[in-house]
Amino acid sequence: MKKRLGIVYGGKSAEHEVSLSTARAVIQSVDFKRFEVIPVYITYDGEWRKGQPLEQPVSTIEELRLVGDGSSKPDSIHDFLNGGSGTPDVIFPLLHGTNGEDGTVQGLLDVMNLPYVGNGVLASSAGMDKIVMKQLFEQVGLNQVPYVHFVRSNWKAQSEQLIEQIEQELSYPVFIKPANLGSSVGISKATDRATLVTAIELALKFDRRIIVEQGVVAREVEMGVMGNDDPACSVPGEIKPVADFYDYEAKYKDDNTELVIPAKVSEKVQASMEEMSILAYKVLDCAGLVRSDFFVTADDQVLINEVNTMPGFTPTSMFPLLWQNTGVTYPELITNLIELAIERHAEKQKIQYKMD
Repeated sequence: MKKRLGIVYGGKSAEHEVSLSTARAVIQSVDFKRFEVIPVYITYDGEWRKGQPLEQPVSTIEELRLVGDGSSKPDSIHDFLNGGSGTPDVIFPLLHGTNGEDGTVQGLLDVMNLPYVGNGVLASSAGMDKIVMKQLFEQVGLNQVPYVHFVRSNWKAQSEQLIEQIEQELSYPVFIKPANLGSSVGISKATDRATLVTAIELALKFDRRIIVEQGVVAREVEMGVMGNDDPACSVPGEIKPVADFYDYEAKYKDDNTELVIPAKVSEKVQASMEEMSILAYKVLDCAGLVRSDFFVTADDQVLINEVNTMPGFTPTSMFPLLWQNTGVTYPELITNLIELAIERHAEKQKIQYKMD
């Protein structure tokens, strides 16, 4: 019997369009002989629209937007997720950014007791929040760049003091980021006080919490991690953007960015990246997948930048390419992640909730 696979995509997020591209790629590659694919589109306004089971892959993003034709009511979505007719055996939440990758949807699926691909509430929320993530990394001794963080109200009340703190603790150039967005949305590089202020104002449009990180002269190298309690690492891959840094345009609109897989690093650097990736994976209690991002300096110092709990997932994205070069094809990767989701869910069912 085919398993029902609910693919959830879109979302009330600045990364809505990225999610649509990811969903189209996964639906085009999923094994329709093993899975009955049920599309679930979340609009920009947060409305859930469930479509009919797909008989074949979709070819355009516009088809994904038309799922359900707006006729799927909230009660039918609840019925779909809560044991009604056609309830999925497993959910693949292909959501990037806020209201999807940050633990919110994962919490809903946990309440509904549904298996789902990827990280749970803790790993998703902590991995999404760059400030919390870095603080957890500090606790286990992971090497990373210095940083300063603050909230919007601090900036409004004492911007001059914050600027002085940043300039005392860090040196230009620095990178300014919203704490809770991925895909390099709202990220800027500042080389002086004027560009720092402009960058902070931009980042505050996307989040109330801001992190300012020390710039470092280094190569950007990434590694895929897959598994549950016993995760494995892919080969490393290096990003060589033409732009000043690997921003949103370079990731999704610029074909000139070069990806070197496997990255040309020493055995010592690769071993260090693997060790740090596994440690980061375990301190966040990750499941299914993450992509670990590193800086590697000229003298082979390895600094962890962040982990992405739902990395870009089209066939040309770094995470699938890393695994392809490790010997796992894109369709196999999808199937492996679904199986890991079912495995993790089965383990959760061993938890006792009644007192003897």
